Amino acid sequence: MCSIPIPACSKAAPAPSQGASWWPRMIMPAPSAPMKVRAPSLKMPVSTDTLLGGRVSIRQPVGGYRTAIDPVLLAAAVAAKAGEAVLDAGCGTGAASLCLAARVAGVQIFGLDAEPEFISLARESAELSGFQPAPIFEVADLMDFAETSGRQGAFDQVMTNPPYRTAASGNPPKHRLKRAAHVEGRVALAEWIGHCFALLRPGGGFTMIYSHDRLLEVRSLIEARAARAVIHPLWPKRQNQDKGQGAKRFIIQAINTPPKGAGEVRVSDGLVLHRADGSFSAAAGRILKGGEALPPLAQAPQSDLS
Repeated sequence: MCSIPIPACSKAAPAPSQGASWWPRMIMPAPSAPMKVRAPSLKMPVSTDTLLGGRVSIRQPVGGYRTAIDPVLLAAAVAAKAGEAVLDAGCGTGAASLCLAARVAGVQIFGLDAEPEFISLARESAELSGFQPAPIFEVADLMDFAETSGRQGAFDQVMTNPPYRTAASGNPPKHRLKRAAHVEGRVALAEWIGHCFALLRPGGGFTMIYSHDRLLEVRSLIEARAARAVIHPLWPKRQNQDKGQGAKRFIIQAINTPPKGAGEVRVSDGLVLHRADGSFSAAAGRILKGGEALPPLAQAPQSDLS
């Protein structure tokens, strides 16, 4: 494992893209916190909410970018151990980093995002949540960080939830922060993944949640870099899994093997998120409310899916 000095920084996890309304949100207002307060440094309405059944406090804008369940599922898929150094690339308001800190004691988490507002909120969330060691969040562009920080090969794990939409996609969100979270900026997907792998140590783990619309593109990019990888479709309901259709997101877990991969990429049965009545499956509920790690996805018990 790797232990590295990390400068003070701030973190924010990338936001879900358009069409994310199909994800029910496992985010609750913090009981003792006002729903709308203005952070003096941000000059925007901000809410204090909770994740993982109240174990994580999250500060986020009232309008524009709002955390859904994507970063919670991402954090649950990271195979980090105590003492390991984890990079959250494009951390947004820090939801994934904080959820990982809640599940894995002693992990060293470093989150970076190009948006200062996200990092400011992530730092506030880290202070409110109180995990030790606290995740560190830094305002940084992923390309610049990968090329100039001197940290290539320094991280045991990299997790990321990049913007899902290409810069050429039509009708971008009008809200600046929502647009930054949903639409690629100066770093396109291929470069984003390349920088993430460059920051991983040999044999380190890469974990990403992404839009199923770009599955083939992601698979091709990972095949060129990983020793092996597994794609886990996230099915809205059991009927989607049975038909092999309708997944909106997937998680990919890969092992870094520089300089070239040409590794095997397989697809698991995936995880069914909801029962027929729309409530969360038992497996999904244990992750989203209980903070558990993702189970072996190809072996999800049938009783969880009914």
